[in-house]
Amino acid sequence: MEENIINRVAGSGILTLNLEEYRHPGPRIELDIKDTLFMGQILREKDFRDWIKNHDWEQYRDANVAIFCSADAIIPTWAYMLIASRLTGIAHHFVFGNTATLETSLFQKALSAIHPEDFQDKRVVIKGCGDLPVPESAYVEASRLLLPVVKTLMFGEPCSTVPVFKRAD
Repeated sequence: MEENIINRVAGSGILTLNLEEYRHPGPRIELDIKDTLFMGQILREKDFRDWIKNHDWEQYRDANVAIFCSADAIIPTWAYMLIASRLTGIAHHFVFGNTATLETSLFQKALSAIHPEDFQDKRVVIKGCGDLPVPESAYVEASRLLLPVVKTLMFGEPCSTVPVFKRAD
């Protein structure tokens, strides 16, 4: 007697959203300006402008850059704006903040390409484990985008999910 194996997950109509697919593959670089400070505490405009002029900006080509200062110093806003002006057209993406801020920004940018209407009245599972790091902020952003339109939102794998939301019909 031959038994047919039925893949109930495949026939469930559940859509899987894998956030790893939205992770930008480019390198992440931290640009800490603490070494540009006089005595590690003071930003002197002339010295900083000289650093801006002579710094090797090509090292950031197509990279994702987190701009910050790890020294306990008051940095004028225009200093970060000068860095942004040099990274424009070179770096893929840049933000003020640490690498966690950078990852959040990269995922928000990538997830903005999602068309929520494609998930209208669907059962959706946001894949919960994988090989690449995905910040919690990306799961929150995906939820924010999908909750108004989905019938059901789950977390995990199609064969083992944690229910997050089910619309009352």
